[in-house]
Amino acid sequence: MSSNKEQRSAVFVILFALITILILYSSNSANEVFHYGSLRGRSRRPVNLKKWSITDGYVPILGNKTLPSRCHQCVIVSSSSHLLGTKLGPEIERAECTIRMNDAPTTGYSADVGNKTTYRVVAHSSVFRVLRRPQEFVNRTPETVFIFWGPPSKMQKPQGSLVRVIQRAGLVFPNMEAYAVSPGRMRQFDDLFRGETGKDREKSHSWLSTGWFTMVIAVELCDHVHVYGMVPPNYCSQRPRLQRMPYHYYEPKGPDECVTYIQNEHSRKGNHHRFITEKRVFSSWAQLNKHTYAPASCPVSPGSSTAFWSSAACGLRTTSSGWGLPVKRSSASSAASGQ
Repeated sequence: MSSNKEQRSAVFVILFALITILILYSSNSANEVFHYGSLRGRSRRPVNLKKWSITDGYVPILGNKTLPSRCHQCVIVSSSSHLLGTKLGPEIERAECTIRMNDAPTTGYSADVGNKTTYRVVAHSSVFRVLRRPQEFVNRTPETVFIFWGPPSKMQKPQGSLVRVIQRAGLVFPNMEAYAVSPGRMRQFDDLFRGETGKDREKSHSWLSTGWFTMVIAVELCDHVHVYGMVPPNYCSQRPRLQRMPYHYYEPKGPDECVTYIQNEHSRKGNHHRFITEKRVFSSWAQLNKHTYAPASCPVSPGSSTAFWSSAACGLRTTSSGWGLPVKRSSASSAASGQ
């Protein structure tokens, strides 16, 4: 009799322990932190972004046009302070299509970042900052096509909808062309991130960055992409500790670049971006592609684990073969350019 009681007690203890372990595991998974080396091993090709439907993915906010869907040669101008002093403005101006992000201005910085803006990708959190300065962002470059992204709860909520705010701006500026990333495409961006990293964005309490949206949109729309000012994923681990670089070129007294990257990468509190993880994804896409080139004038840093990254002045030049973000490692005779 006592033996049966002991057996039942033992079974109860084991079950209790297993349930406790499962609860703890679920809790830890929900608050999972991204680490620099957290990308899953990749042996497959990235998703073919060229097959994503432009018509279904981007909904016109003003009028009933379809998003212009093809540029042969594009440049992405990041908001990085690494661009200051580069005098890249004239080179950027010569690009067929120029893509900028959020409320990054060109007035006062055109010598380094140019003025031309074909597309501007804007996060839901930056809508008001952009619309409050129409002389800078609407009138200065009237050819600009705006692509706004955000969760449906922010973009289309019944009261105070951001879509309605943008539509009202369109009444004042009738030549303004604007699109919103559709709810279905928002899910595709999430699915792409999960497929590339093995991490669920929502469970990690984070947001994809505007840089993520911009990079993927560029691959969709452009045959060739050249990125200016984006640092490699291992940059903050190699930068001299006392060196400070503002996060944005237009906010010289703003937060430090690496402090921002690292705090966001490891935050458990939500509403943060996994900047370094995203850069590692771009790096993995680049290394998989076989149809790219880069200018020989951009030397590769000795010992760099991502050979296509180099100085901010060089950028990251890519040629699209229809999938992923196409960049390959450079040969000794043709060094690759960096972000």
